[in-house]
Amino acid sequence: MEENSKNIDRSDFIRKSLTVLATGLAGGVLLNSLEGCNSDNSKKELSGKKIPLLNAEGNLIYVDEAHIGVHKDFKGVTNEEARKGVPGKKFVMVIDLAKCDGCGKCTEACNKMHYLPKNKEWIEVLEMQDSPETASYWFPKTCMHCDNPPCTKVCPVDATFKREDGIVAIDNERCVGCRFCMAACPYSVRLFNWNEPAKPEFVEDNNLVEHAFASKKGCVEKCDFCPHMAREGKLPGCVTGCPQNAIYFGDQNEDAVTCLSGETLKLSQLLEDRAAYRFMEELGTEPRVYYLPPYNRLYPKPEMKES
Repeated sequence: MEENSKNIDRSDFIRKSLTVLATGLAGGVLLNSLEGCNSDNSKKELSGKKIPLLNAEGNLIYVDEAHIGVHKDFKGVTNEEARKGVPGKKFVMVIDLAKCDGCGKCTEACNKMHYLPKNKEWIEVLEMQDSPETASYWFPKTCMHCDNPPCTKVCPVDATFKREDGIVAIDNERCVGCRFCMAACPYSVRLFNWNEPAKPEFVEDNNLVEHAFASKKGCVEKCDFCPHMAREGKLPGCVTGCPQNAIYFGDQNEDAVTCLSGETLKLSQLLEDRAAYRFMEELGTEPRVYYLPPYNRLYPKPEMKES
């Protein structure tokens, strides 16, 4: 009976030591659980190499290297949560065409955020001219995240869908590559992966709707409003990458949008004062991306810019 008590005390001591170690170690290491929560790691053979560590009482203990692994920060959400969206939010974007100088930094930032190659663009910066009598200007075109999206209505497997927070998203685990959504989108902002995308080594899977890496062979992809950032209250890559502070992002429910500089404006007032419009809104798609006309532009017209 006494021997059993000693064994229980010893097991309890080790369990407490490992718990403290797993939560308190700096440098990104943790101990594999002895409780079996990681069955693959629990089956690892002991290496025989002991690592000195401190327990909860400050005493030095030695743990086999096989019980130490790389810490992984799991902040993701389930697909069910991702398909529903961020509760209480209604995300919206405003692009000030008077500030945009066509630098393309928004596209570069978007590509970096989502690990996209240079020949793939979720944001296309176009040179526009409304009539021969008017000057040309730059127009960043992205997914409009329509409130009445044609793309979601034609998808036979519910792979592209409208979230409660206003984002039109794609679940690449459901996408069958039929490309009906591409044909239905009047803005031509969707892309199809004919080949296997280059996947970063540190990305373990890409099946979550809110994953930064969303590319998959045989599936459609597009701008996603960076929902993994929005859920944390952070701005999308294109917003933080725009040096001209031309892109604003925010929550319509809070009636506020913010740009890179941190300037936060009242959304309704901004749209009214600057005569905002939505691209091709006459189609009834009800886009969630607003544009401020290129009035009194803050840069030379495109043909006068230095290369």
